[in-house]
Amino acid sequence: MQLETRPVRIGIIGLGPRGETLLANLLAMTGEVEIVAVCDLQEARINKILGILAKAERTQPKAFSNYQEMLALPELEGVLIPTSWNSHLQIARDAMAQGKYAGIEVGGATSLDELWQLVHAAEATGVSCMMLENCCYGRNELMALNLARKGLFGELVHCSCGYEHDLAYMACEIENGFERALHNLHRNCDLYPTHGLGPIAKILRINRGNRFISLTSTASKARGFAAAAEKNNWQGCAGHKVFNMGDVVTTVIRCAQGETITMTHCVSLPRPYSRCCRVQGTKGIWLEDAGGIFIDGISPTCQQIDVAGNPYTVHKWNKVEEFYQQYDHPLWQEFRRNPIGGHGGMDILTLRAFLAAIRDHAEPPIDVYDCAAWMSITCLSEQSIALGGMPLPCPDFTNGKWFNRTPAPPSIWCLDEVYEK
Repeated sequence: MQLETRPVRIGIIGLGPRGETLLANLLAMTGEVEIVAVCDLQEARINKILGILAKAERTQPKAFSNYQEMLALPELEGVLIPTSWNSHLQIARDAMAQGKYAGIEVGGATSLDELWQLVHAAEATGVSCMMLENCCYGRNELMALNLARKGLFGELVHCSCGYEHDLAYMACEIENGFERALHNLHRNCDLYPTHGLGPIAKILRINRGNRFISLTSTASKARGFAAAAEKNNWQGCAGHKVFNMGDVVTTVIRCAQGETITMTHCVSLPRPYSRCCRVQGTKGIWLEDAGGIFIDGISPTCQQIDVAGNPYTVHKWNKVEEFYQQYDHPLWQEFRRNPIGGHGGMDILTLRAFLAAIRDHAEPPIDVYDCAAWMSITCLSEQSIALGGMPLPCPDFTNGKWFNRTPAPPSIWCLDEVYEK
């Protein structure tokens, strides 16, 4: 899938590991993007990126250590911001103030105030910020969206999602100032909500006919990081035995249309990776961890007899792959012929969606209201846990526009409705 229009002129602010990953994806997008500027506080990182671009025989971008100077470039149309969780929202606000589209990396917010500032900046400037939540463009997530819009799940009732990933080794990066390690040491919340919540929010039409109403969060005891450090004799933990982050953080969200969402955050205990997605309706279900879909009237059922002679119905999963031929999202119907880019191709699709919004001067498919609503879960869950699991209201960042906001304009990149190309 190649875009046939002009390349978009962008810059990258933050040239750490994620910045390098984004650059690798951009280099694979021949003719779609031009990197005109890069910025980082560390000169060594700048030189490394310039070297990569030189080796790839690409035009050398302008280099900056001050992102404000970079944002003043008139030729710059948008910026990617893979900086720290505590800085990317401020940089996004400054970018929009200069009329540049902002593509921020994932992560939760520290306060509601910074999210309101983000919303106000987008509304005041007429440009927007897009969260680069690549999981929204995952093949199974987009197929679940397609199934939901075609009514195969029936009326949606309950969803679940989360981030369960054994990252206990990161506990030993405290002395190096590793960001996630510092948050795990000092905070207790759903630190990383958007990988699972983003696709679910789109399926439930959050901010376009629906919204988050309230949430309650609770956290288990914190034992996993310290246990992993002791087991592996990780000296880098420098004696840290008490981590504030509960091993399992559970959040339940109520939505305006009556659906519920259960979220799980667990990064300190041994287990395989999962975003534990579930979409449950009156006619069927998609369950990520089962690798299966069950649709009433389509999926297999059989009658059996229990030991007492009583009949009962056994419901069986279809494998997710069995639905690809008929229900693959239109975007993946084309992209699967030549999937390129990181995270199974999701990175490329997310970047293309961002570039398309800039090129067309359009609202991005993950807009500023989505960014604010999804990122707010982190600070709200932190407050709820601190208050003993007290329910808290979720802000309406649209200020009442959610109940009659129309779907985004027809586009293959749209995540609100499914448009056939």
